[in-house]
Order: sequence, then C-alpha cells, then structure tokens
Amino acid sequence: MMEKPQDLPPGQRARQVMPRFGMSQFADRFPEQTNHISVSIGGDVEYPLNLSAELRDLSRVSQTSDFHCVTTWSVRGLSWSGYRFADVYRDLVVPLARPASGAEFVLLRCQDGFRTSLPLEDLLAEDVMLADTLNGEPLNVAHGAPLRLVAPGHYGYKNAKHLTAIEFWRDEFHFRPWYLRWMMHQRGRVALEERARGVPGTLLRHVYRPFIDQTARLFDRHLKRFEIDR
Repeated sequence: MMEKPQDLPPGQRARQVMPRFGMSQFADRFPEQTNHISVSIGGDVEYPLNLSAELRDLSRVSQTSDFHCVTTWSVRGLSWSGYRFADVYRDLVVPLARPASGAEFVLLRCQDGFRTSLPLEDLLAEDVMLADTLNGEPLNVAHGAPLRLVAPGHYGYKNAKHLTAIEFWRDEFHFRPWYLRWMMHQRGRVALEERARGVPGTLLRHVYRPFIDQTARLFDRHLKRFEIDR
C-alpha cells in the first residue's frame, strides 16, 4: 500500500516495505557471490585492480536516508552502513589505480548483468556510499548483497545492487544500456524528476505507476524460488 505524504519529492508516494524491484528481465537473475566483497576498478586507469580487504582500511559510515524508485514509489528512513564513495575514490582508486585526467564518466556493473552510470561529480556527494548493511543487518540478496551503491538523491536504477565493477571512463562510448537508452537519464536526480532522456518526468509517472504492484510480485516470486533452490 502506498500513501502520498507532503514531504516526498515530486511524483513520489510512500511505500511501507522496500520490495526487490527492477526491470522485469532481471527478476530471475541473481548474484553468484553474496558473502565476499570484491569490486574491480577499471576503465581509463593506469593500474586496474580489485578492491576487497582494502575497503576495511577506510572509516565506516552510517546514514539514514530515503530510497526513491523511478516508478514513483519511495521507502523512507532506511539505515545504511558501509563506505563513503568519496573516501573509496580518494584514498584507494586515485592512488592505486590512477584514473586518467577527465575520466569522470563512471560505469557501474553488477553481478546480475545490470549496469548503470553516474557522473563522478554526483558520486562524490557526501551522502553517496558503498553499503554492505541495511537496517543493521548484512545486505541480503533482495537488496544488493554483498555490496551496493546508495545514492539518495538519485532514482533507484542508479543505486546499483550486487556491485562487482566500477569503471572510470573519459566518455560514454563503453556504456551499453540494459534496455532502451532513452529510459536511462544521464544523472537521474530525484528532485528534478530526471526519469529518462527527452521525456518529461511528470508524464512517466503515469506510465510507470500501473505496473508497480505486478512487478513487485514478479520479483518476489522469483526470489522465493531462488531461496528454495539454493
């Protein structure tokens, strides 16, 4: 059930429980590795590398923030813990991988095949993090185990789950959208309703909203099958 409080961003309605959610073609795709964090760093960098134990050298951070799906539902007051993206970039990526000058288009790849992108400028915001816990518990399969991006100012499709690779590029040439390119805005900022490219966000509210419940049921059904089979 969703409600429409006054303090949510434009077009959003509150949902009490955070569902496993996404494009329908990802409903039956799951990560192979959920217990060990390993993120490859590549792209226009001098030294490609994998980050795993190195993350533990960073200070952990915690925050409470809202999550906003592009289809217009939101869940408020989620408590995340992990590593601030800016710390990962400045303390690990820059000195160890040495990104090229201008490598500010960041491609995020996930274990289930999903991929998205954000400008480096957006990722360096104070509230963007690589999270491994949600509400005091390790991330589960439904919400991004073992590591996910949390970017509260951006729609959910920018908050990559099951993160496995971060690539820093000088342009968008290497990015292949998982669906129609127009459906993925370059930034996807919630406050500006950047739901897609070239289509008014206010219009897409009405396109997406009728499919929310059936999509949530589809993802939940596949999750239950996955939990039974493993």
